[in-house]
Amino acid sequence: MAARAGHESERDRRIPGRGRVPLRDPANPVSRKAIVLWLLEAVFWAVILIGGSYFLARWIDGDRWSWLPGWATDNIWWLPVLVAVLLVPGTFIEPFWRYAVHRWEFSEDVVYARSGWISREWVFVPVSRIQTVDKEQGWFERMLGLATVEIRTASHAGSSTIKGLDYAVAAGLAEGLARRAEELRDDAT
Repeated sequence: MAARAGHESERDRRIPGRGRVPLRDPANPVSRKAIVLWLLEAVFWAVILIGGSYFLARWIDGDRWSWLPGWATDNIWWLPVLVAVLLVPGTFIEPFWRYAVHRWEFSEDVVYARSGWISREWVFVPVSRIQTVDKEQGWFERMLGLATVEIRTASHAGSSTIKGLDYAVAAGLAEGLARRAEELRDDAT
């Protein structure tokens, strides 16, 4: 057992910050209504892209672009079908996947946020570095009673966006962050 304890302390010395603050998932999930928000957004963009590919296929078929190979112009009507086949599964998988990943937490000194669905982003924003806290609602968010909280620091890399919060939660978080950042600024002077 003593050898194991020695091994752990050796590993702790090699990994910066190891043993000080445990890296864990942020405690709070976003609102379940965020699934509907992300589904609406994904369907909106899927319709735009599938519709765009349909009109592109129509244009190519009508003008018979001579610089395209013959097999491409002969089969151009497969373009919208291919776009739909590629987009539709992701359109319905993405919202659930994002909901499983997106989490946030506000402690006294730091805001933790995790987001993403293909790649994951972890952001730890020290409250003492916060310069502005904004709450915003897009059209779909307003319809669902959701909001986004944007936390900005002087460094773009230290900023964070927490999307998919219930409006009341977002308002409380924005107010709490602004108040705590003000308290920490007053303590520093």
